[in-house]
Amino acid sequence: MYLEIVTPEAILFSSEIDSLSVPGINGEFQMLNNHAPIVSNLKQGTVKIHVHNQQNSSTEELNEKLVPSANDNKILTLAINSGTLELNENKVIILAD
Repeated sequence: MYLEIVTPEAILFSSEIDSLSVPGINGEFQMLNNHAPIVSNLKQGTVKIHVHNQQNSSTEELNEKLVPSANDNKILTLAINSGTLELNENKVIILAD
């Protein structure tokens, strides 16, 4: 699936990913490839981007707000205050604060 994370300041992330975990207002949930379409509000928490199968997941080109997980450098984390997520046809767009 393809993920794009946008803030008022910049596009923080734009790439193919394997899966995504986000802090929804009713609890954390995960999306995999071919997930049903969804629109959700996000609350303060951590977005976890799983890039395990990606060959070119270099951490050198990442925005400084995206941090590799201490346990697995192919899981990127991003702290957010709030946001909105839309997933449709394997493309996820997160508008984050």
